[in-house]
Amino acid sequence: MNKVKLHDRTFRVMIPAAEIDMAIDRVAARINEDYAGRETPLFLGVLNGAFMFMAELMKKMECNCELSFVKLSSYCGTGSTGKVSELIGLKNNIEGRHVIIVEDIVDTGESMEHLLRSLAGHRPASVEIATLFFKPDSFRKDFEVKYKALDIGNEFIVGFGLDYDELGRNLKDIYVIDEE
Repeated sequence: MNKVKLHDRTFRVMIPAAEIDMAIDRVAARINEDYAGRETPLFLGVLNGAFMFMAELMKKMECNCELSFVKLSSYCGTGSTGKVSELIGLKNNIEGRHVIIVEDIVDTGESMEHLLRSLAGHRPASVEIATLFFKPDSFRKDFEVKYKALDIGNEFIVGFGLDYDELGRNLKDIYVIDEE
């Protein structure tokens, strides 16, 4: 499908599934190298958007790993609300553990900053961020996003876990609003 209609908008393919898979391969290779011989890291997926990235990333992990999820929200429609609300919190004991946050997209960094502050209170050994998409032109924070699969512009995208008002998460490609 080159185009899809979700609610009142039409979207066209921007990044095909094969390109996404290659980008995840690169991130997985870096994580596998960095965590070889270390204690079992905890992969902390941010719902709902990161579920597909998390699933594909886990298939490529060569080290022992644990996984858990938290749920944050800062989007409404096609834009960030600027306010982060934690909907489902962390249930794991992460004191002294290596944590890798798995996120679908990091744009302004507001949600991630909120999560990093929250995790710091649990005294993990380390916290790194793995994101499928990174928007360098929107990013306004001073923390590092170590594992970035793909840099993109400021487009609003859907597919591969990302949604437009809850539709489009199931799409295997990434779609952008079709302005034509």
